[in-house]
Amino acid sequence: MKPARNSRWSRFGRYVALGVCAAAVAATAGFFYWRHEANLAQSQPAALGGVASEMRHDASPWTKREKDASELLRDIHDRDVTAIGVSREAILVSTLKGEKYYVADHNGAFSNALLLGDLKPGATPPWQLVWLPHADVRVGAARWTEAFDRLRDALSLLLPVLMLGGLLWFMRREMGGGAQLLGESPTLRFDDVIGAGEAKAALADVRAWLTEPAQFTGMGVRAPCGVLMTGGPGVGKTRLAQALAGECGANFIAITGSYFSAKYYGVGIQKVKRLFELARKNAPTVIFIDEADGLGKRTDTGGGPVEAESNRIINQLLAEMDGFESNEGVIIVAATNHPDNLDEALRRPGRFDRTVQVRLPDLEDRAEILRFYAANLKAKAGDIDFNQLARLTTGLSPATLSMIVNQAGLVARKAGKQEVAAVDFLEAIKIARIGDVNGAERALSDDERTRIAIHEAGHGLVAALLGTGVLEEVTILPRGGALGVALITKMQDKYLYRETEMRNEIQVLLGGRNAELLMFSEASSGAAQDLQEASRISLDMVSKHGFNADGNLFSLAALPQQVAGLQLKTAIEHANGLLHELNDACFALLRANEPVLRAIADKLLESETVPGETVYRLIREHAAAAASTQAVTEAAAA
Repeated sequence: MKPARNSRWSRFGRYVALGVCAAAVAATAGFFYWRHEANLAQSQPAALGGVASEMRHDASPWTKREKDASELLRDIHDRDVTAIGVSREAILVSTLKGEKYYVADHNGAFSNALLLGDLKPGATPPWQLVWLPHADVRVGAARWTEAFDRLRDALSLLLPVLMLGGLLWFMRREMGGGAQLLGESPTLRFDDVIGAGEAKAALADVRAWLTEPAQFTGMGVRAPCGVLMTGGPGVGKTRLAQALAGECGANFIAITGSYFSAKYYGVGIQKVKRLFELARKNAPTVIFIDEADGLGKRTDTGGGPVEAESNRIINQLLAEMDGFESNEGVIIVAATNHPDNLDEALRRPGRFDRTVQVRLPDLEDRAEILRFYAANLKAKAGDIDFNQLARLTTGLSPATLSMIVNQAGLVARKAGKQEVAAVDFLEAIKIARIGDVNGAERALSDDERTRIAIHEAGHGLVAALLGTGVLEEVTILPRGGALGVALITKMQDKYLYRETEMRNEIQVLLGGRNAELLMFSEASSGAAQDLQEASRISLDMVSKHGFNADGNLFSLAALPQQVAGLQLKTAIEHANGLLHELNDACFALLRANEPVLRAIADKLLESETVPGETVYRLIREHAAAAASTQAVTEAAAA
């Protein structure tokens, strides 16, 4: 038994001894292998540190030559790579032969997939991998891409700042209002403004106060606070304000009624305050508000924020004009075409002390205005009769007269003339009053031309027979929206019309329609505008002027607008009765002069335009023939 036990322990000891020897051999081999790898790992950074440092500081040598990723993989497989630099846009490679190149690697796509994969445990790459986050590596389009990215980043930060700054600047400018003193005094004077005597007299008081205030204060007279000029468009309100600025030599601020409106809440009130602060600071100052009706009226309906803001602006303006602060040396001159649209509190004394109506120029003023503007034209000396032109332009504003003079020059140029003649002025007046020749006659049939000739001959004949004005000419040349025109002018300006004159005006308007009824036994739609105007005049006669057949003197204009409409039925009946009466009289007048009507129409169809003198001659010839016939008849009867 003992020998067996000894043999088992002897075999176990041999196995243990063999294991210990094997472990010792493995440990020795591992130790030497670890020493070799450690020495290699320690030696590589020392050898390649210069290349890595060079890559970090100056990557330009690597960016001169580009290779494909497959060539990089081949160099790695051949263990011919000493250093690899990874940047955002490229992979920089140094080989054992000293070659330097790059592989385009946008957004690190290749480096992540090919170079940074997991190595085998214990494996050491034969190259040095260098991360170059701050290296200046820009290859190909990357240079422009990087510049664009930087610009985009800068704009993304700068744009909100610019938008906020612009908004603040715009709001500040809006609150300031932009009202400025006139840099230089206008050269225009009151003598340069033709007509408007009443308005110039009112503005003369303003000029006296600004230039010689002692004349007022010495007598204890309060200076006018403001002047409101009213009148139609183009009568010269703005020109008068410019003349005031030129006359008094005071500081002048020109704005419009829409100046106070603003996009932002409360800005309009600030504009009013800044305006008066500027005016008081630079007194004496004239504030001219053109188109003052843009201010509107205050409302009590509570319509919304817009109406509420408008009310606050007007309230602030009222307070500034007649508040606790002194406005000495500050005078407001306003101009408007619609004074009824202004708030009543603005028009009361103490704010606008005087309301001046700037009227249309009279005959003499029109002639002078035409001479003034025509002085710049190259016209035939002595060929133009400005008094006749003034008679032809009754009721026209100075702005329209200026346009007529300029239009005369355009007509002359179109005709190839070197000088402007009287006939060019006449054509310009027709264009201003009626419209230019529109060429619609090309589309008219013979029947339509005949009807138009009869229609216009009826207007002209009735006007000549009743003496409602001077018949200048009758034409079937379409002008503006009319297919024909009977041009009638007044001998002088009229401000009052008698009942007889208004009845004659209605008959002239009905003359075209009745001429068609006389010749063709039916009327056409061409009389629509005539009927509209005749109805308006007849309604005014019976509802406002007291020209009623039954003697009714009550004027509907005295009733509130919402009530007056309910009372129109009776007035319309009376107006219709008046129209029927005048229509019968007009028809009878045309029937008595039917040969003249036919003669005028024939001449219109022949030459398209018939002078008024021809119409008057035909009437005289017909009257003489009728008198001769009557005399022969009476002699035969005797």
